[in-house]
Amino acid sequence: MKRPLHVAIAGATGAVGVEMVKTLESRNFPVASLKLLASARSAGKKVKFRGEDVTVEELGEKSFEGVDVALFSAGAGVSKQYREAVVRSGAVMIDNSSAFRMEDGVPLVVPEVNPEDAKNHHGVIANPNCTTIIMLVAVAPLHRAFGLKRLVASTYQSASGAGAKGMNELLSQTKALLAAANGMDELAERYRDVLSRVDPPSAFADPIAFNVFPHIDVFGPNGYSKEEMKMVNETRKILHEPAMRVTCTSVRVPALRAHSESLNLEFSRKVTPEEVRKVLADAPDVILRDDPAAGVYPMPVDASGHGEVLVGRIRSDLSNPDGTGIEMFVSGDQLLKGAAFNAVQIAELL
Repeated sequence: MKRPLHVAIAGATGAVGVEMVKTLESRNFPVASLKLLASARSAGKKVKFRGEDVTVEELGEKSFEGVDVALFSAGAGVSKQYREAVVRSGAVMIDNSSAFRMEDGVPLVVPEVNPEDAKNHHGVIANPNCTTIIMLVAVAPLHRAFGLKRLVASTYQSASGAGAKGMNELLSQTKALLAAANGMDELAERYRDVLSRVDPPSAFADPIAFNVFPHIDVFGPNGYSKEEMKMVNETRKILHEPAMRVTCTSVRVPALRAHSESLNLEFSRKVTPEEVRKVLADAPDVILRDDPAAGVYPMPVDASGHGEVLVGRIRSDLSNPDGTGIEMFVSGDQLLKGAAFNAVQIAELL
């Protein structure tokens, strides 16, 4: 029997924090007590958990006394600020930010991929980046079966990647454009003019409604964004393959929730689509959606609200004459498997 744990959630009123509360309940996590923590602005709010109201408390240095597990989704700065307080209290921090992911001695865990790494923590376990999690749920079983040599990823990331603020920005811009223009020709002509009269983008670098742009996080001197380099470095750490050849282009798209990714995989031996489907059919938290002729393939609208990763469009890479290449497409809920669901699964490992 699982021992009930005293759980705290820091950032409990944010988009991911809300999903953490729901996930603890939906998975029947053995919660002895639940403490919801947020900024002073949110303190006093009521959140339902198992039919009861839980009052949100202001996050502070003494918030973790008597806590076993602290789920953090309040940003890297907050995680760094309260790390010592969490560890000193004897709790384990499961952190959803980028603060500690690449730190030596901090496990970076996807429970379907490397659950054993969670045992080697020193008070902090890191939740990987959302796109890395979604990708590796599908890729890791194939790496174990066929030996992955090279991975090329193109991500199509929804507004939910910027939390509730990003989703609200997509909705408000879309409403403004639809209200101001009749038909696509007028919409295209007046796009910038209409958006100049609403609040300027704040969650994103550019307008998100009816738009696509290859800009997520800041760009580094090598021309890659931080988001793209997270995919590279985190994949190597999670798979314990420091020399793995990985590259990525991250794109923001006007989907409300759930990210998608186009993946090109090169293996150490010839692999057929049938072999790939057979492995993925038995992989945990993978759902095959792979019948394109019938209109069955992964889409963010189908992945939204679910903890599993959808995989489809599985086919041989025509540019790879030796048969070692596979193309496929995946979709997964950024707020669930990409964040809250994965964090609660890590807590279950404890």
